[in-house]
Amino acid sequence: MNHKIALFADVHGNITALKAVIEDSIQEKVTDYWFLGDLFMPGPGSSDLLALLKSINVSAYVKGNWEDCLLEALAGEVDLNDPSDIYVTRLVQYQCETLKNAQIEMIKRLPLHTTKTVNGLNISIAHNLPDKNYGGDLAPDQTQQNFDHLFTQSHCDVAIYAHVHHQMLRYSSDDQLIINPGSVGQPYFKWAKHRADRRAQYAILEIDEQGVAQINFRKVGYDVNKELQEAKRKNIPYLTLYKEQLETGKTHTHDKAFLKEINQRYDFAQDVREFLRNLH
Repeated sequence: MNHKIALFADVHGNITALKAVIEDSIQEKVTDYWFLGDLFMPGPGSSDLLALLKSINVSAYVKGNWEDCLLEALAGEVDLNDPSDIYVTRLVQYQCETLKNAQIEMIKRLPLHTTKTVNGLNISIAHNLPDKNYGGDLAPDQTQQNFDHLFTQSHCDVAIYAHVHHQMLRYSSDDQLIINPGSVGQPYFKWAKHRADRRAQYAILEIDEQGVAQINFRKVGYDVNKELQEAKRKNIPYLTLYKEQLETGKTHTHDKAFLKEINQRYDFAQDVREFLRNLH
């Protein structure tokens, strides 16, 4: 049997981009969906994103680092002196306006890593490394040794990961296939001229009886203004930052001096304190 599997990740709350990717995948006659984590934040999508994934019967789903950020904030693991922690926790507060307890419990149960076997091929699926869903170990400019760590289970023939928001195809030192489908909602390019390409990214992995038939890296245009209007309508925190990210690709998640100023201007630290008090 011929399998056409949509590989997608790093939606980061961008529901308009996710809808565009799903529509494209249907036109491409995809037969299965694997999601590689980071569904939420900083965009307006929330429980509606989970409903979309449910509607397409995603058969593999692993936990991204932003899912862990959500869970850590809900557990009260927040440094109130860290502007980045305030930023993330204020976004989690917004998520809690719509996420149900059952959905949060489902997120808690997600694995860091899973494997699939398709037509005899053993495939490793993770957000980043099999035992680590954060960090820059697998950015495009990292060493071959780092990429070899994707194959902690030596029987795997293919490794799929996400996290770095960059479409990529390469091989391990032993010639095992490595695929990154890019980012649906937040594509990243180091090279300035490529950065203007804000299309949603995903990939289609086609596997026939003989092995990997082809890998189709997809870029799908969507209405960025529609997404921005959705963000305004839902009154998301850090709206101006989200607008900048949608239009330019620039993010401020780790820019502590910048976030400190924004947090003070909108009194987000106080919002977060009240949110954390009400959790416990």
